[in-house]
Amino acid sequence: MRYEGSVKHKEPWQPGRRGALCPASMDRHAAQRLLEESAPVDDARYAVHEGRAYCARRHGPDVWHGHPVGWVHVPEPLRRRWVGEGRVRRRDVRQHWD
Repeated sequence: MRYEGSVKHKEPWQPGRRGALCPASMDRHAAQRLLEESAPVDDARYAVHEGRAYCARRHGPDVWHGHPVGWVHVPEPLRRRWVGEGRVRRRDVRQHWD
């Protein structure tokens, strides 16, 4: 798996597009690490970093791009597992729900 960034999630705001922006601290190496540690669910992969949820989607042969998502978009069984394992706090889930 290889991470490839998308301008849509880095540069605010592009005309006609409104993507979820990654934090400035999320560089390419950190994003690659998140992808490698992510959990597959259907055609997406999910990861957590500093209380935020991230979703990656494939856009080429084994090439992925990711972006932050609200916890509401993370499948409930995975969200519950990560809370139970202590990977994310309930407080963070509430704070970043949407």
